[in-house]
Amino acid sequence: MATEVLTIFGERSYDDVVGRAAGVLTAGGLVAFPTETVYGVGASAGDGDALGRLRQVKNRPEGKPFTVHLGRRSDVERFVPSLSSVGRRLTTKGWPGPLTLIFDVADPSKAAVAEALSAEQMQAVYHEGTVGMRCPDDPVALDLLSRVEAPVVAASANAAGRPPALCLDEVLAELEGKIDLVVDAGPSRYATPSTIVRVNGERYDIVREGVFDARTLRRLASVNVLFICTGNTCRSPMAEALCRRMLAKRLACGEEDLEQRGYGVASAGAFAFAGAPASGGARDVMSARNVDVSAHRSQPMTVELIHQADYIFTMCGSHRDEVISLVPAAEGRTQLLSTDGKDIVDPVGGGDDTYTTCADTIERALERRLAEILA
Repeated sequence: MATEVLTIFGERSYDDVVGRAAGVLTAGGLVAFPTETVYGVGASAGDGDALGRLRQVKNRPEGKPFTVHLGRRSDVERFVPSLSSVGRRLTTKGWPGPLTLIFDVADPSKAAVAEALSAEQMQAVYHEGTVGMRCPDDPVALDLLSRVEAPVVAASANAAGRPPALCLDEVLAELEGKIDLVVDAGPSRYATPSTIVRVNGERYDIVREGVFDARTLRRLASVNVLFICTGNTCRSPMAEALCRRMLAKRLACGEEDLEQRGYGVASAGAFAFAGAPASGGARDVMSARNVDVSAHRSQPMTVELIHQADYIFTMCGSHRDEVISLVPAAEGRTQLLSTDGKDIVDPVGGGDDTYTTCADTIERALERRLAEILA
């Protein structure tokens, strides 16, 4: 059997290529497809014969599951009935992305997907009360996976014990004649396997480091709060410093221990330059409250900072608009710091009283916002 090759750069339209690949998977064929890490080879979990062929190609014994690949991040809840807070943060901020998550599922029969799969097919998905899942950050993969009604399970597109394939030629060198179709979308972006993390309730353990390192995972798993003002030299640095102190007090820990307790606090400016210190007025008013912001240095608001944040609090409505303009998906996580719907006025150019009033307003707002975050 010759392996069919379709390229998204060829004469056939993109929709034809992806539609053909989805049809092959639905019909029980094996399809190799691109992801941002390495090429994968997938099969429909709803087809027992396809699963058997995939096991044979990968030389994988019965009982050892494959990783479920999702075209939509929200589909995780079909497989994991009760996502923990840590699991939800990792899927929300880490997907789509180079992150494989292994979830503990005590009773797979309670998962919504169990209604559509046989006992044999469930064994291809779940193993000893766990399920491995991935939502790749590749538009071709996401489009393909979302077009297949049944769950798609996959593994790296290489023979067992061989290096993972990073491009079409490497897929064919390993699997020519053993699979039905390859979708060629060029070389993999990272050329490095995904990071594998096991999630057990509110804890997580790194099984294998890949594209994401331990530091990145800590940020993804943490509750991250981001404050946005204009230049990141007065309002947002004051909010960041006050939030750290208030949060540490509520958690009965030192500010230096917040990261270990799973909380990150940062600030940025919608129109900031990097490296500017906190304004003199901000330093003085914070010093009067025994809060030191002398080490603060401004940073511009970035897509990465927004993606990492669970809560984004802006000083003005215009700042909120800037956040959403940069990352539309952050709209639901972005709100004014003030709970009365009013802007917190920029104190720049004002005297001590102006800065004191601004700090008082920020602190009162933080009391209410932290109550929401820690509820």
